[in-house]
Amino acid sequence: MAEAADSQGTTTSPARRWLRRTATLLVGAPLLAGLLTGPAALPAQAVTDKTPSGSRTVAVSLDTLSPSAPAEGDTLTVSGTLTNKGKKTVTDAEVDLLVGPRLSGRTAVDDSAARTGYLPGTDPAPLGDPYTLKVPELASGVSQDFTLAVPVDKLGLGEEGVYQLGVSLTGQTSDARYDQVLGIQRTFLPWQPEDTGSKTKLTFLWPLIASAHVTAETGSDEQQTPVFADDDLALELAPGGRLEQMVSLGSGLPVTWVIDPDLLASVDAMTKNYRVKTGDTTVAGTNQAIAKQWLTSLQSAVKDATVVALPFADPDLASIAHRGKNVSGTLSHLQTATEVAGTTVETILHVKPSTDFAWPVDGAIDPSVVDVATSAGAHKVIARSDSLEESGGLSYTPTAARPVGGGTTAVVADHRLSTAFQGDMAKAGSSTLAVQKFLAQTLALTEQAPDKERSILVAPQRTPTAAQAQTMARALQALKDERWTQPLDLVAAAEEKPDARATTKVPKASAYPKKLRGQELPTQAFQDIRTTQDSLNSFQVILTQPDRVVTPFGNAVNRAVSTSWRGSPLEAQRYRDAVRTYLQSLTSEVQLITKSDVTLSGRSATIPVTVQNKLVQGIDHLVLRLTSSNATRLKLNDGGAVAEQPVRIAGGHSQSVKFDASANANGQAQVTARLFTQDGTPYGEEMSFTVKVSEVTPTVLLVIAGGLLLLVLAGIRMYTQRKRAAAGDTAENDGGEPEQPSDPTPDTGPESGNPSGTGEKVDR
Repeated sequence: MAEAADSQGTTTSPARRWLRRTATLLVGAPLLAGLLTGPAALPAQAVTDKTPSGSRTVAVSLDTLSPSAPAEGDTLTVSGTLTNKGKKTVTDAEVDLLVGPRLSGRTAVDDSAARTGYLPGTDPAPLGDPYTLKVPELASGVSQDFTLAVPVDKLGLGEEGVYQLGVSLTGQTSDARYDQVLGIQRTFLPWQPEDTGSKTKLTFLWPLIASAHVTAETGSDEQQTPVFADDDLALELAPGGRLEQMVSLGSGLPVTWVIDPDLLASVDAMTKNYRVKTGDTTVAGTNQAIAKQWLTSLQSAVKDATVVALPFADPDLASIAHRGKNVSGTLSHLQTATEVAGTTVETILHVKPSTDFAWPVDGAIDPSVVDVATSAGAHKVIARSDSLEESGGLSYTPTAARPVGGGTTAVVADHRLSTAFQGDMAKAGSSTLAVQKFLAQTLALTEQAPDKERSILVAPQRTPTAAQAQTMARALQALKDERWTQPLDLVAAAEEKPDARATTKVPKASAYPKKLRGQELPTQAFQDIRTTQDSLNSFQVILTQPDRVVTPFGNAVNRAVSTSWRGSPLEAQRYRDAVRTYLQSLTSEVQLITKSDVTLSGRSATIPVTVQNKLVQGIDHLVLRLTSSNATRLKLNDGGAVAEQPVRIAGGHSQSVKFDASANANGQAQVTARLFTQDGTPYGEEMSFTVKVSEVTPTVLLVIAGGLLLLVLAGIRMYTQRKRAAAGDTAENDGGEPEQPSDPTPDTGPESGNPSGTGEKVDR
């Protein structure tokens, strides 16, 4: 410590420093008296002026505090940054460490964290020499790093508990030539000099959840190459990315992994051939190596850990409960998403997950949310304590597990601990404060009832940033020695004996947070999904390989109700529209070829209608129905107005379906053709064409036959006469070879290459 003291400077004598501090108090006495007289004594400028002044002049950032929870014999090292936010240069300053009294209870920790400025008489005196750092000058806008190192036994800590720890900068400015506190930052120092044997069981959820990236589209190849909307998932999987950090940090921590199976399925698809949409086309994905490495790391991380699988795509349970459950088919999607969850996780990670947990957004519940959460088979709901407020006047935080009726257990996460790592943790100062406050709250919680062992759950935000994940990992690393906590997985936490005094009443629907309700998917979203599902149901029944369509579209429907759409209503709408549009494009690949008008010359004929299948796979179980608008004039098949023929076509082919027709009278008849599934559901658009009937009578046929007979007889007579004439000419010739007549000039023109008329001639 001698070296530390030398580096921090000791040029001012203790007597001189005492006189200077006394003068500071005397000069500041009138100001303090004014503050104590009440708000009326403050000028208006003090409220409206945003220029940093007083203890806000210099921003003090506590970037590191090591160790986070010191033990006897340790040396506490505090480092950070000083930044002069004022307009004047700070001179003759020093950085001091302030150790406050022991805080009593969790509320005291919250109150202390809420304070910002320096308040004489409330804030403790500085630790003083030799544990100070001299700052001769700090110009406006300039930052300077600092480090203080103090043996723990010099901090004046007493019994076990949470102590307030502060770092202040005391100095002068050109317009205030007296010592004053120009900047201060507070944090907490959890202190447990010896193991008391009282521990809190701590369950920490480690979520692996991401937004949807896979579309409903697949390639036409045998492997059905998946198509991604973008390649952004690779950024999260790459070294330093959010999901890579979650896996690398979580692998060494006592956590319960909470995984969305859709994320695993998406990454698994990336390990093979995949395509990425770019405008109206797709390009080959190139991040197979990144995806493989991430999956390999995750498989290793969860090998001996507890894994909880959420329903596929992490459906928004509250949106379903409040906006979707009355739309037919919605709950069946949730059932399907739950059924595939366990299989997906086990197939990819080779561990058997628990699928018995539902996790509503922010743990907010009401009776309808609980009903929906458990409708797919889950018996345990992850709630949060700000949703189930304690009403029994408990002086301590109760155990997380508690029965809420109907065989359902609510595992209630602690609100303070679960929200401790929100915000911008990329700043070292913010991260350090979050870690220290988390540790302080866990120790204060343990001290509430030292003789009552309790189980506490921490359910952080669903998609922590990389910086938030790093901060959470630092906090858990500080607890690894199990001094006042011990780890417990979620499955075991749900089986803990409930506290008899803890509330088990699920709040009313009116108590559900308005902010969360405003982020829910609208009812129209579920109606859109129902329309898509209805189209899919009609489409799949005609396919010879329905799984090639049902699986990707079923997954896409699940993604359409994902919790990840909260706060992004336009993106959610675009995704649903894209799924519906693509399905429509597939169903339109099976269609009737437009037919021109037909001329029917005679009593009966065959009318062909062409069905085209542009799909890769074959179609079956379709019926083509032809309907005559005038059965008196034009009858189909057995003499009725309607005729049907089954349709079965291989992929990439067309089929001409023929119908027998008979006419009774001249004129026109409108005919409608339409495809139907075998259960009678219309498929695609109908097609209409006109049949022109021109009936030929028996009398006309006799006249035509007589005319043909006369023409034949006349031809025979002409041939006989010409033959006789040729024979006479030969007899008159003097013995030469008879002359052969040349071929007659054809009486028909060459075949025309022009298209036929608009009418389609149908032969009998």
